[in-house]
Amino acid sequence: METVIKAEGLTKKFGELIAVEDVSLEISRGNIFGFLGPNGSGKSTVIRMLCGLLQPTAGRAELDGLDVVAEAEEVKKRLGYMSQRFSLYEDLSVQENLDFYGSIYGLRRARLAERRQSVVNLAGLEGRQAQLVQTLSGGFKQRLALACSLLHEPRILFLDEPTAGIDPVARREIWDLLFRLAREGTTLFVTTHYMDEAERCSQVGYIYQSRLMVCGRPEELKRLPELTPEGALWFEVLCDEPTQALGLLREWPEIIDATIFGEALHLLARKGTDEEGIIGFLKPAGGGRLECRRVLPSLEDVFVTLTRRHRS
Repeated sequence: METVIKAEGLTKKFGELIAVEDVSLEISRGNIFGFLGPNGSGKSTVIRMLCGLLQPTAGRAELDGLDVVAEAEEVKKRLGYMSQRFSLYEDLSVQENLDFYGSIYGLRRARLAERRQSVVNLAGLEGRQAQLVQTLSGGFKQRLALACSLLHEPRILFLDEPTAGIDPVARREIWDLLFRLAREGTTLFVTTHYMDEAERCSQVGYIYQSRLMVCGRPEELKRLPELTPEGALWFEVLCDEPTQALGLLREWPEIIDATIFGEALHLLARKGTDEEGIIGFLKPAGGGRLECRRVLPSLEDVFVTLTRRHRS
């Protein structure tokens, strides 16, 4: 597949501070790349370098075959950017915001009207063009922000936590829009703190303390050998009293790690432990329902395990 975003050894220093160190990645056209990491880990600095807004101290990057430093102005024409706090004008209407951002992108008259109608339809803003932005819900503000970033038909779209602070229904609707854009060939680079959103991405990268620790498809990352000691296995336990079960399992020497994951428990058990053994250990504690099955680690398990190893 065609590579649209490529970074090789990207590094950025601010004096003695190393904000980003030796980041390399490749993203193909039409993919959704999920970029995760704690606050301060370097996510925003990587994005600013990829967008040509910040010159790297070392390394290089290309967007759509263009060098982001040498051809920065041409690069900017091909990308859209939606920040977590997109600068919508609250005292203007939906249409006035679209017209303003369209003019910034150099769209005029008939072309602006055509693109405005197109993004209104895409983002589900029909009938809201005259509505003041300050009266929109959080979900519709995000839809408008996305619409504004798409006016000039960018081939690559950077989204910084596009669903932060909105309700679950609005989050799903935003992701439906992102999937549609990806199907149509737009390449998406999305930062998020939500693990369920990371699971929806074509590729995922995890940055910690300025370094890209892993990068690949979710299923590939779950099978990394460093996550699972030789012979050990991951299990999921469903029971009526997960917090009580968690306390018991953490005291059992056969369990390497245990955590609550949604309504279930995720366990990493030593070699020789199986479903019957885990159920047998928990059964004397009672509590009704008790089910156990083999699973792959979740992406949360992946990132937590790698972070702990890096710290030690």
